[in-house]
Amino acid sequence: MSGTNHELAGILYRDHRDWLLGWLRKSLSCPHRAEDLSQDTFVRILGKTDAVQMREPRALLTTIAKGLLIDYFRRSALERTYLDELSALPENVHPDIEEQALVLESLRTIDRMLSTLSSNARAAFLYNRIDNMGHAEIAERLGVSVPRVRQYLAQGLRQCYIALYGEPT
Repeated sequence: MSGTNHELAGILYRDHRDWLLGWLRKSLSCPHRAEDLSQDTFVRILGKTDAVQMREPRALLTTIAKGLLIDYFRRSALERTYLDELSALPENVHPDIEEQALVLESLRTIDRMLSTLSSNARAAFLYNRIDNMGHAEIAERLGVSVPRVRQYLAQGLRQCYIALYGEPT
């Protein structure tokens, strides 16, 4: 980033940090999390070479912060669901803390991988892979055709391929 862009980024941060932090605190019960997401938002902006010369800085800040909030809430719900399922198991079969952390990280990775899919494609993929539902059953549940379910599953498999091997050439 050039010196001028650095100066503009500093001005952007100075002029809008408190506003963004206030906006995030309205959505979060934890002021520390709001601070973290505020910083993450500005880090994302700094990664954009022309972002500091924008016409509507608060609109861009809001858009980036909303995306970060959605990611945070989705990760939190995923972790809560895992921990709820874990608490339903007898203690003698609970994985140790390190294994729990690995499972949570794997779940976050899968969630990031599937987050690029539409909600129907994500649901179809999970119904098929986790719940072992067939194409017709998924189609009925989602209110779509069987060929559409096949498309959704192909999209999910493509995302798995990309996650494992990178973008096909």
